[in-house]
Amino acid sequence: MGSVSYFVCPAEGIKLRSDRDAVDLIGEAQGFDWIAIPVERLDPDFFRLKTGVAGAMLQKFVTYGRRVVIVGDISRYVDESASLRDFVVEANRGGHILFVPAFEDLAGETACPTGS
Repeated sequence: MGSVSYFVCPAEGIKLRSDRDAVDLIGEAQGFDWIAIPVERLDPDFFRLKTGVAGAMLQKFVTYGRRVVIVGDISRYVDESASLRDFVVEANRGGHILFVPAFEDLAGETACPTGS
């Protein structure tokens, strides 16, 4: 079994909040197995499911056959929304979209951090 490579989007920068932002990130991450997005880089509306931001962005990753992991503490958002909590649980079962508290929680994987 080979190592897994991650394109790590930096925590600093313009907040990601649209499907266009997702497409741009997909373009930057060519050649990597996973795209890792720090929580700090996501617009807070991403975690409010009723805004549709998460759905629009994550659908682009699925459409393009890309795997994405959201990295960081989202407990404050999950504590405020049972729907988000359920969404995270279901996403983590699927294998294409993951939510993890820290990059190190991707146990057994070899990280290849990079990104812009």
